[in-house]
Amino acid sequence: MTSKTAGRSARARDGELLAGRTALVTGAGNGLGRAIAIALAGAGARVILAGRTRATLDETAGLLPGDPPPAGRPLVAAADVASPASVDALRDSLSGLEVDLLVNNAGIGGPVKPLVDIEPAEWDEVFGANVRSIYLMCRAFLPAMYRRGSGDVINIASVTGKRPLTRRTPYAASKTAVLGLTRTLAFEAGPLGVRVNSLSPGPCRGERMTRNFTAEAAASGVSYAQAEEAFVSRAALRRLVEEDEVAAAVLAMLRMPGLCGADIDLSAGMIAPS
Repeated sequence: MTSKTAGRSARARDGELLAGRTALVTGAGNGLGRAIAIALAGAGARVILAGRTRATLDETAGLLPGDPPPAGRPLVAAADVASPASVDALRDSLSGLEVDLLVNNAGIGGPVKPLVDIEPAEWDEVFGANVRSIYLMCRAFLPAMYRRGSGDVINIASVTGKRPLTRRTPYAASKTAVLGLTRTLAFEAGPLGVRVNSLSPGPCRGERMTRNFTAEAAASGVSYAQAEEAFVSRAALRRLVEEDEVAAAVLAMLRMPGLCGADIDLSAGMIAPS
């Protein structure tokens, strides 16, 4: 089989991978959430796009495979997934659909400054967006998966949950919490037929890392290029991860039926500073 033929075969398999399944992606208005939503739709899933800003969700919807879409028009659901009332309303609005794939991607980077300068409200905001949101979404959508005896939850963590990152304690602590939540929930959900895993990207090229590098440069008194290089130099491959790579990793995880309670490191070989 030639490489071109193999590529066509892989795309054909991807187009059927999630046929008949309904996926809900949080934080789908941009960045990783948008890339993941596009990949899931391309793999045949009906995709529900959740996030706080309707305009960016509509932009993502316009980028999903169409003409016609593989499994019906994408649904756009504006919601604050850190709010119990908003999550409950989202669940109720989707009561006619069997959501059996939940990608908890929503999150924020939080402040870039020493811990002693971080206000409690800033700390709580990061944990609300990065950890509380996963708890609330799983609390809302897992019961139906349990009743059906099948489903997948993929939580987007971060390599920062496993390696130190200066002046980013709320973010690092929240992503470590995601790893603990994932491992423990896997043992609750697994016997009921639901797989729970996490994916830990390293720094990804995109708007968020641009903001982070800008903030880090300002806090450290270095140039933007120096702030970026400080990240890249810690990776074995000496580069950032691309958003499309993260989306492809989500599909790869869904192809592994025995994967449960696992964390996949997709960081270009990011290592802790010596």
